[in-house]
Amino acid sequence: MENLLEVKVAERLEDRGNILRLKLVGKEDTPLPPFEAGAHLDIQVAHNGTDLWRQYSLCGDPSEHGAYQLGILKDQNSRGGSVALHEVAQQGAELRISSPRNHFPLDETANHSVLLGGGIGITPILAMAHRLHHLGRRFELHYCTRSKGLTAFLDILADLPFREAITLHHDDDGTQYDLTTLPKPDDGVRIYVCGPTGFMEWIIEGARAQGHAEDHIHREYFNADVDVTGDSFEVEARASGVTVTVGPEETIVAALAREGIEVEVRCEEGVCGTCILDVLEGTPDHRDHFLTDDEKAENTEMTTCCSRAKSARLVLDI
Repeated sequence: MENLLEVKVAERLEDRGNILRLKLVGKEDTPLPPFEAGAHLDIQVAHNGTDLWRQYSLCGDPSEHGAYQLGILKDQNSRGGSVALHEVAQQGAELRISSPRNHFPLDETANHSVLLGGGIGITPILAMAHRLHHLGRRFELHYCTRSKGLTAFLDILADLPFREAITLHHDDDGTQYDLTTLPKPDDGVRIYVCGPTGFMEWIIEGARAQGHAEDHIHREYFNADVDVTGDSFEVEARASGVTVTVGPEETIVAALAREGIEVEVRCEEGVCGTCILDVLEGTPDHRDHFLTDDEKAENTEMTTCCSRAKSARLVLDI
């Protein structure tokens, strides 16, 4: 595991829509590593027997150093991480986090960027807007929520220097985002989307249907419903000299752990990429939302927390 950072909660604000806004600073006022637009943190959530790592996007201005700004949805359907964090992240509380990592990078050379945030998916989108504004790049930001009463960050949005580039869309007042307003496909156009899975798939499929190139449609999933079950298969951990059978309702990570081979896992649902291993032989059954379609087609690596095998045997480099 990478070096971890010790931070404390400098500010806490409970916003609309069950969203908790946090400002984190170094525990001893130590400097924090800079971050890029689209980056996230892994936060350790340890509370009442829960000990999980969960990923949360940074929503502040990347040019402002010294603190990390986060927005965290209290999701009652989650596996406990967000609910526990809402309880433990009180003013002055100390937390352990990773350094910022970026799996949702911004193309700073694009002529025009369309930023689409659904609900809590607005967090990395806000950081991108800050960066594009500083660069003087042309962009539009669309923030989609169920209703104004559930829309967080309104106080911040009203004071942003690029507020004229922001449009709010609410399901309950007829202002929903119109896919036909996407700019025409062009080499200089980029589309970024983050939010609930259904919202993202709607945007992605709509952009594809209009002819936008796959590598011009950028996305980041916060969570995903993933089926990890299937037929049994063998996995050889070549470097370890161990072969295991992965059961019908077992993950590769769990099967390897039975033999003492530990694979670092954080999200457990194929969205963070922490558990990726190189594939030496065999054909994976990719079930994650982390690897791109091109990377999946290459079959040279796979997420081991949720993906399975199409072949009877996989050989992994561990």
